[in-house]
Amino acid sequence: LGDALIMNMTTPFLIQTGFSQTDIGAIQGGVGLFATIVGVLAGGALLSRIGINRALWIFGVLQAASNFAYLLLANVGRNYPLMVGATLVENFCTGLVTAVLLGFMMSLCNPRFSATQYALLSSVTAVGRDVLAAPAGSIASATGWPLFFLISVGAALPGLMLRPRIAHAGKMGS
Repeated sequence: LGDALIMNMTTPFLIQTGFSQTDIGAIQGGVGLFATIVGVLAGGALLSRIGINRALWIFGVLQAASNFAYLLLANVGRNYPLMVGATLVENFCTGLVTAVLLGFMMSLCNPRFSATQYALLSSVTAVGRDVLAAPAGSIASATGWPLFFLISVGAALPGLMLRPRIAHAGKMGS
């Protein structure tokens, strides 16, 4: 939920911070896409070494903490190197979590019904992104950007707190 809150708000934030749409598109579309791809590849490689259980913890904490990069940018203001850094960190961590979440959901599926079960599980993940994060713009407007990014970190904590309850779900590795 923490990342879902800021997902659609980074562009309005960057525009209000003084970055041009051209710069935002170039950084997010170029550097951000590259960081996401590298994050997915690194996440897959690390996942096979440390197991789903540890990867869910480590990558989940990293993804929650990555929102601090935008908090820093909100406090500093228009700073191109910091904007590039925030984009790199956020997208790389999103890639890590994408890899482990995909692996986790696949581990929960019975091979006989994997297509249906995976479709249902991926729909559940969309709830946070599409429904619960819908008021993100109103929250940002009411609180201001620095507090909004702190709230986004806090919004990631319930998912991490649920982590021990799913530790033995499916066929998870150590």
